[in-house]
Amino acid sequence: MKIALTGDSILQRRLNSREDETLRPLFDLIRAADVSFTNLEVLPNDFEGDPALESGGSHFGAPSWVLDELVQGGFDLFSTANNHALDYSIAGLHAMHRELDKRELLYAGTGRNLEEARRPVYCTRPQGTVALLACSATFGKGQEASDQTRDMPGRPGLNPLRYDTVHEVNPTQMAQVRELIASLGLDRLYQGAVDLGFAHPLPHPSLAVFGPFTPLLFREGQQTRVRTAPRKKDVDDILRWVEEARVMSDVVVLSIHAHELGFNAEGDWDLEAPAEFLQPVARRMIEAGVDIVVCHGPHLLRGMEMYNGKPIFYSLGNFIGQNELVERLPIDSYEQFRVERNQTPSKVFQQRTQNDTRSFPSDARFWESLVPVCRFDGNRLASIELHPVSLGLGESIHRRGRPRLAQGEHAQQILQRFAKLSAPYGTELQLDGDIARIAL
Repeated sequence: MKIALTGDSILQRRLNSREDETLRPLFDLIRAADVSFTNLEVLPNDFEGDPALESGGSHFGAPSWVLDELVQGGFDLFSTANNHALDYSIAGLHAMHRELDKRELLYAGTGRNLEEARRPVYCTRPQGTVALLACSATFGKGQEASDQTRDMPGRPGLNPLRYDTVHEVNPTQMAQVRELIASLGLDRLYQGAVDLGFAHPLPHPSLAVFGPFTPLLFREGQQTRVRTAPRKKDVDDILRWVEEARVMSDVVVLSIHAHELGFNAEGDWDLEAPAEFLQPVARRMIEAGVDIVVCHGPHLLRGMEMYNGKPIFYSLGNFIGQNELVERLPIDSYEQFRVERNQTPSKVFQQRTQNDTRSFPSDARFWESLVPVCRFDGNRLASIELHPVSLGLGESIHRRGRPRLAQGEHAQQILQRFAKLSAPYGTELQLDGDIARIAL
């Protein structure tokens, strides 16, 4: 059984994946797989719902027919757990679900309550069954689904993978932090919130807090660094369904949406480095029975790791990148990017990118991706092929963002960069023309 994987699909226009000679070879590759996956990074809800104040950066509503384009392109499994899932609030989420359900499409990561959002979905083919679970670490407050109780329904939303953050500073800095907190009275404010029942006591006296209601935690350490750790409850809840999927399918795929960045070997923030919490989560999931961990979110490639013989793709970047072609935007987008409300949507994106001199259009890394094709014999991973992808940077705004197989020197550059990103994990790529294979 062959499984093709992609990253974020931000689709706003017709793909014409069977007719366009530039795009067709890539989509033929996806259609040739037994099961193909993408992260649905738009809301195919015909712009229904109520615009949320906190979007994922831009409000990614889309025509519902983009689903038909993706199905024609060969996709079978969709993650809906990402930071745009609630761009149009709960009503917009329900509208997307109706469009997915009407087409009998298989999706995971969002639901009417937390239990539904946690559950896997199963794609059965003559060659076997693939289970998909999906979660997101990146989302706005209140966009995570909640549990139902005996007498109240849960909140619709996404499957959260929450993490805790602590700011670690050296002893001198810690003394300064404590002095500043005391001078501003923030420790007393936080204790007041605890006394009123709106906050909890700090779990350890070594911690200092900027508070009171959205506290920043500090502790003394050997180096100055932001540390992140996954929350045990979310990990355990996801593991419960991983164990279920392991019994009920041949291959288990876990999708994780995570924009959060980490530190590189030099100790600097690096967009190509995943946050600290992500690796232990991915490894624990593989230990519990996941066969493939596919991450996305930062819109560019990060490296991959082979752990216990199973792949962890820390980010596959953009697969389709048409975020500049959103046809309708709420007033919040105009205000966020300081654009007069009488302007048209394209002006909002031109302001954000300063006419392509900053943000995504100014960095080629956001326009390069990979499509891994994993071949299984039963439930045993037999091979992984990596196919480099270009999104057409340099074309006009309305044409760029469409994926096609990279070739020649450009293909080599993408694969070599991915090899460099993967080297710290001990992953070796074997280049073979315009593709690469992973040494298993």
